[in-house]
Amino acid sequence: MERGWKPVLVIAGWQTAASLCYYSIFAATSFVRADFGLSRALVGVFLTAALLGYTLNLFPSGAAVDGFGERTVMIASLFALAGGAVAVSLAPTYLLLLGAGVLLGAAYASAMPASNKGVVATAPRGRENLAMGVKQLGVTAGSGAASLVVTGVAAAFAWRLGFWVIAVVAVGYALAFRVTYTGTGGSGEWELPDFSGLADDRAYLLLVAAGLFVGATIFSLLGYLILYVEDAVGASAAAGGLVLAATQATGSAGRVAAGSLADRIEDVGGAATVSLVQLGGSAVLFGWLAVGATSLPAASVAFAGLGATVLGMTGVYYSCMGDLVASEDLGGATAGGQTAINVGGLLAPPAFGYVADTAGYGVGWGVLAVLAACGAVLLWGVRREMELAA
Repeated sequence: MERGWKPVLVIAGWQTAASLCYYSIFAATSFVRADFGLSRALVGVFLTAALLGYTLNLFPSGAAVDGFGERTVMIASLFALAGGAVAVSLAPTYLLLLGAGVLLGAAYASAMPASNKGVVATAPRGRENLAMGVKQLGVTAGSGAASLVVTGVAAAFAWRLGFWVIAVVAVGYALAFRVTYTGTGGSGEWELPDFSGLADDRAYLLLVAAGLFVGATIFSLLGYLILYVEDAVGASAAAGGLVLAATQATGSAGRVAAGSLADRIEDVGGAATVSLVQLGGSAVLFGWLAVGATSLPAASVAFAGLGATVLGMTGVYYSCMGDLVASEDLGGATAGGQTAINVGGLLAPPAFGYVADTAGYGVGWGVLAVLAACGAVLLWGVRREMELAA
């Protein structure tokens, strides 16, 4: 397959459509809480259910990508995501809502292994970090669009209808993707990845460990941003949706800027260096929220900064993984890194919700500041290992 920006942009479009489906649940937290009469902690359990499905299907999805190529997996995934979005909208009880969330998350599991493999294979030489950042724009663009669609449709009609709109978009892009992207090949066999070699790579293990803290901060931020704007700032859910969309917009800008900067750093470990700075910066911003950014302007600025830092670092995080792992093993290796991110996301949102219910949002944001700082220390270790190996 030829290298160039066209296939990278097609993959970025796919990532946008996939993220539009998955991150719709984060935009619907306020409506889900009201419809089902949930506490903040039970809202976190709903988000965790989706993440559980996502996590359980990561290694099977990564194996499918390595075995059969990313194109087939990506097309099937979009159809499954559309079905999952519809299932969420139709759930009549909380238990069925949890089940629909699991299905939606499982359908999204192929996103990172498949899209990362495609970008590594098609990005222009010397611009791989920027290309990964451009592809990762799809995550923030899709999430931001989901917040506008779900809250906007809810204001005019009903929040559940927004999920049907999102499903139609996903099906439409799946059909377009089928005729515009040729993809790369695979081994022809489905087999779970062999981590024996990666287990000996200290830099990879540190990067995966850092993913635990990245996931804890990202998913807690996304899951409780709108509720914080409602509960602590005193604004409406619609205002919270706009803040979330703005946060995703700065996340998009952060991913492109981070990738471009990493490409320009000539030293070994450029991607690790940039991700270290971004995660460290997010620790400072979480600390600001902890001590009282309770006005709408202050909270908006803090969340915008978190978009540029913690949301904006995932592109260079995966670029760093691409620097450490051979391309033929990238699907499985990405599944390992994404599993770590998801495990952090599985544990943190319900815990954050419980802390917010019992001790207040300030304590919760303070805990996230500490977690972000711990992740930054691990990324410093990744950079150090890469320098020693050079």
